[in-house]
This record gives sequence, structure tokens and C-alpha cells, in this order.
Amino acid sequence: MAERPTMSWREGIAREAEQLAAGTLDPGCACMAALYPDELLAATDTVLDSFDVEVAGLDGAEDVQVFAVVERVVLALNAVDGTHYGYETDEREALCDYIDTALTERGVDVAALTSRHGLGRHELTDKWRDW
Repeated sequence: MAERPTMSWREGIAREAEQLAAGTLDPGCACMAALYPDELLAATDTVLDSFDVEVAGLDGAEDVQVFAVVERVVLALNAVDGTHYGYETDEREALCDYIDTALTERGVDVAALTSRHGLGRHELTDKWRDW
């Protein structure tokens, strides 16, 4: 199963907290909790919860249905980013990878899907993505 980016972000926060508590990390170098505030993580997980439910229902779906699911998740993530200003380059890539992997795990051939529509595989979210 695809690992949500929020899981690795939370793990990074926990690792950093442990290092701070152990005195092995200078507090001035700690940034994870500021990069990933609870509100951003919760809002992102809410969006991905809805996406996961929709993806589970895509068995045998037509391209238009798959693109509609991608559009909804991307627009919802745009709203989260607009509110929390949270997605930098690494986070954007992780979210796109999660979308691709989740679709692939449900039997969507993302390379073929995007190719049929004149897109490269990594352009799946570009039409709607602001982050």
C-alpha cells in the first residue's frame, strides 16, 4: 500500500523531537515541526482520506472518471496549500508520487492513461495543480 507523505512527515517530526530531547540536535537546526504544523498534516490527511475512498471505487473506470478523481484531489490539495502554505518541492513530489502509486495499486496504468491524452506520466496532476 502506498505510504502517505504525511506519515513520513510525522516520522521526521518525531525523529527531530527525539534528537532535541537527547541533545544531539541544535534547537536552531530544528525545522520539521514548523514545516509540518498539525493543521497542515490533518488537512492533508482529510483530503487523502477522500481520495483513497474514491480510488478504491475505480476498478475498470474510464479515463474521464480517473481524471475526475485526480482533479478533485488536486483541487482539494490546492485549497490546503492555499490555507497553510505548506507544500514545497519535496512535498509536491511526494504528493504526486502518492497519487500515482495509489492509482497504480488499484490497477490504473498511469503511463498509458496519460499517454492516451498526450501527457507524460509525471504530468498527471499538472492541469489543476497550483502547489
